[in-house]
Amino acid sequence: MVIRWRQLLVSLSLWLIAELVLNLVGIDDLVDYSEYLFERHAVVFRA
Repeated sequence: MVIRWRQLLVSLSLWLIAELVLNLVGIDDLVDYSEYLFERHAVVFRA
């Protein structure tokens, strides 16, 4: 298994920067909520 370290580090860096910027702006929660809404494979248990 060959790991492309440069591509991995660039991808992780971009993700981290995006998370920090969205947290500073205050819309990270909105993005997380939209991911929650559009999740199709979630299992919901009702009691």
